[in-house]
Amino acid sequence: MSERLIYVVGPSGAGKDSLLNWLREQTPRSAPVHWAKRTINRLKTDKESSDLHEGVESDEFESLLAKGVFAMQWDANTHRYGIRQSELSLLNNLTHVIFVNGSRLYMPIAASLYPGLTFLHIKAKPSVLRERIHLRGRESVEEINARLNRQIELIVPNGCQLMEVHNDSTLESAGQQLIAQLQTLKCWPFGFN
Repeated sequence: MSERLIYVVGPSGAGKDSLLNWLREQTPRSAPVHWAKRTINRLKTDKESSDLHEGVESDEFESLLAKGVFAMQWDANTHRYGIRQSELSLLNNLTHVIFVNGSRLYMPIAASLYPGLTFLHIKAKPSVLRERIHLRGRESVEEINARLNRQIELIVPNGCQLMEVHNDSTLESAGQQLIAQLQTLKCWPFGFN
């Protein structure tokens, strides 16, 4: 069972990176928590400050894929994403909790690779999603519309659990929802700052 793997999903603009960064600030540095970094075939823009992903050129991504360095890999919104094997190696240490920012479409595959994992679904109203995506300044109007029109039914595989957080207002409000959910998990015995 991989209940210590928390696989984070949600639509573009739901604030997954922002919420994970907020949670990192609240979690004691000594806590055995690892925030898995995603590799994306898109270089970071100047507006992106998150260290939860690394951007690479498409040919470098393909080279990494061919070498088998990814434990997970999926395509979404015209980009390719991967989680390196090394980012999940701490699952072998029975104390660590690992967060992965993933894809809703990849949920069944992730659950087959890591049975019993926990899904964290972060969501927000369509108007909030549109505003946040627009403020990122990375996508054209057509790309924003395509992201917002991407309807994916959330199916939680058998043996996995689901937590949901509504991130419609302040980051603090969503963060407190997340803390309350985490405290119900057996794999989260430590407190917060």
